[in-house]
Amino acid sequence: MPLSYFKKRKGLKLSLNDPRWGSDKDGNRQAQEGKKPGEGPPDLDQLWRDFNQRLNGLFGNKNRNNGGGGGGGNGGGELKGAGITVGAVATIAVLVWLASGAFIVQEGQKGIVTTFGRYSHETPAGFNWRWPYPFQANETVNVSQVRTVEVGYRTNVRNKQAAESLMLTDDENIIDIQFAVQYRLSDPKAWLYNNRDAEDTVRQVAETSIREIVGKSKMDFVLYEGREKVAFETQQLMQQILDRYASGAMVTNVTMQAVQPPEQVQAAFDDAVKAGQDRERQKNEGQAYANDIIPKARGYAFRLQQEAEAYRSMVTENALGNADRFKAVLVEYQKAPAVTRDRMYLETMQQIFANTSKVMVDAKAGSNLLYLPLDKLIAQVAATEANRGNITAPPPSAVLLPPPENTMSTTDPRRESNRARESSRDREGR
Repeated sequence: MPLSYFKKRKGLKLSLNDPRWGSDKDGNRQAQEGKKPGEGPPDLDQLWRDFNQRLNGLFGNKNRNNGGGGGGGNGGGELKGAGITVGAVATIAVLVWLASGAFIVQEGQKGIVTTFGRYSHETPAGFNWRWPYPFQANETVNVSQVRTVEVGYRTNVRNKQAAESLMLTDDENIIDIQFAVQYRLSDPKAWLYNNRDAEDTVRQVAETSIREIVGKSKMDFVLYEGREKVAFETQQLMQQILDRYASGAMVTNVTMQAVQPPEQVQAAFDDAVKAGQDRERQKNEGQAYANDIIPKARGYAFRLQQEAEAYRSMVTENALGNADRFKAVLVEYQKAPAVTRDRMYLETMQQIFANTSKVMVDAKAGSNLLYLPLDKLIAQVAATEANRGNITAPPPSAVLLPPPENTMSTTDPRRESNRARESSRDREGR
């Protein structure tokens, strides 16, 4: 029985859920209250029955007891409607369950589908469907993302991990290396199922590889000129190990963040580095000085050598020329000895007088005014100064000589020449 029946027996007002609310049976009461039929709140039970009837008609099962009947007939229709409603709900639940197997894979990702926990297949990017739980499950893997593994530090180079960064070199020195490894996924299936902790595997492989490379290298090589080579060889060795492990990862880059000696010996190492730099600087300065002075010395030596060669050639040629001239004079002297002697004497005296600055004055003339050959004197002084290296030499001023005294010794040029000829003849006679 409806709840409104019990409420009516107790003398309470009708509930809003009472099926008789707003029905024709209460029309007179509503008319008495001044309300029109159908203006009350809707009957929820009637709405539910109408919904069941429409649902039955949708599935082809119409209610045959719509024409009325006893109370038992209405009860059987309600039970059949309730059964049909449960079936519809079950159908909707099945549809929702099947729809839960749909999933979307973004661009740059791949979907991995497993059947009862076992790998089944891969799905491309886009809309995909698999059997819902508990039959199948899916997992999305990003294959375009560049992943990074840090070795020797975490997040910041100051946050060091000494157990990972300290390594031993070939010359038995300890070195502190911090580097980062960048990689992408080449095989999502291998990445998910071949290793238990794939990212930790990559970190351990990176540490193992760089320890092997550094253990074969000298400390100075790793610190300075060999950093790029160590990174490249580490990348190649990592890829070989990851391929043997079938990890599904492809190493794209190995970047050295910090390469330095341990902190405990950093000060001493800096002093050694500074000493080495000073040594290289002094060596470079010495080499620069040598490069500057050696070419100059070589050029000076070559110039002296060339000057010596020129002087030797000049002396040799002069000697040869004098010897040839003497031979020619000898031939002429043998032909005419007297004429040749006179000619030689005159040439010698001309050469002597041309190179002297003395002036011979005739005292017998008795002239108070003497004329001096200033042009020849100026030319001689200029030539002399030019030979000494003075280009600009002041010209000599004119000098007026006083008249000669009687006590002054006088000589006649003609007598002197006669005396020279007589002395030469006496020598020839001897």
